Amino acid sequence: MNPLTNIKNIYFIGIGGIGMSALARYFNTQGVNVSGYDKTPTSLTDDLIKEGIQIHFEDDINQIDKAATVIVYTPAVPATHLELNYYRDHGYNVVKRSDVLQWVTENAFTIGIAGTHGKTTTTSMTAHILRHTGYGCNAFLGGIASNYNTNFWSHERNVVVVEADEYDRSFLKLAPNIAVITAVDPDHLDIYGTAEEVLKAFGQYADKIKVGGTLIQKWGTTVVTDTNNKNIHTYGYDQLNASYHTKNLKVLDGSYTFDIVHPGGVLYDVILNMGGLHNVENATAAIAIALTLGIDEEKIKLAIADFKGVKRRFEYKVKTPTKVLIDDYAHHPEELNALISGVRSIYPGEKMVLVFQPHLYSRTQDQCDGFVATLDKADEVILLPIYPARELPIEGVSSDMLISKMTISKKQVMSKEALLQWAATSTDKLIVMAGAGDIDVCINQIKDLLTPTK
Repeated sequence: MNPLTNIKNIYFIGIGGIGMSALARYFNTQGVNVSGYDKTPTSLTDDLIKEGIQIHFEDDINQIDKAATVIVYTPAVPATHLELNYYRDHGYNVVKRSDVLQWVTENAFTIGIAGTHGKTTTTSMTAHILRHTGYGCNAFLGGIASNYNTNFWSHERNVVVVEADEYDRSFLKLAPNIAVITAVDPDHLDIYGTAEEVLKAFGQYADKIKVGGTLIQKWGTTVVTDTNNKNIHTYGYDQLNASYHTKNLKVLDGSYTFDIVHPGGVLYDVILNMGGLHNVENATAAIAIALTLGIDEEKIKLAIADFKGVKRRFEYKVKTPTKVLIDDYAHHPEELNALISGVRSIYPGEKMVLVFQPHLYSRTQDQCDGFVATLDKADEVILLPIYPARELPIEGVSSDMLISKMTISKKQVMSKEALLQWAATSTDKLIVMAGAGDIDVCINQIKDLLTPTK
């Protein structure tokens, strides 16, 4: 029996998370009573409350829904959490977000997009194409799509587009009809231990594709997988041997135009109004999915041209002739590298100031050499202290450690307060801010400082 059938009340512990909130919105549209807890109010929890979802911000068993038949929690919730332990101790059905996504997707035509980076933008582009062209889908996104200002939408067509998250091996609970793998660079080594284990998990994900399904993987991203009973294609930016690849790329006013060569021919004059060569590659993957589904080529081009991006993915916060402020979620050396390359492709020769907040002590330690090499590609670097998230400090691991290993001359560590003071007097035209921690809380303050009202 489908576990979704008899859910009348559902409770989320960590409801403000980007993946949790998409699920909460799904159940809210299904007429289920949805409520939950999160540690701090955010603009996302504000939106959920406006949509009729009850949320509180104290770990308090007096405020929980004791009538809930399913309790969903995120792995980021500490083991000492009072509400989580109450539900466990009293025999409630306590499950992870990945379990619920499995329930939602197992009876649907599922398009799962995985990868250590690129998956949020590719998922959002794919879902946008299906929505804009009228094909229709239920979308579970790992970011806020700027076109619709949400990370979830529903449709009567039983098609699900979902971001397949490798953290905690969550994506192994999905069985997609179409699977995309955007990257398999070592990450989450606190979970996997070694790069080989990361690669192995992506191979296991590819093996979960339904019989007769399709794997679309980035050129050069070879995962160990059973090649029987599935169609395998590759994609890449400027990779002439890939099944889907770009050619004739041009830059015009911060936008890209290019052609997509695909197994059935050529899709000419695609326009992407979003910065970053890595986003041209993400668009190539999304277009590959749409062509696999048989969507009309002209409709695909119109959808891509209308795509406004994802919040905090190469997002222009200021874009004037004298000031440019770009905000991005990049938190891995490869993501930072793609971000810097993308900015350079649009603003060649312009001095770039990169403001970066490292995320996790373990990632900073594991990827130290990669971070140093990538940060050195900027002209000036300002680092915020490491954002710890779920971790305790590791001795000797800090932003100062990264600074000490970098070779560029203009580099320093700043507090958020000092960063705001710096921004107030900065004469630099091009500032790029990146990180997955709480660096975004000061982005709008810096935007206001760079664009003072007259």
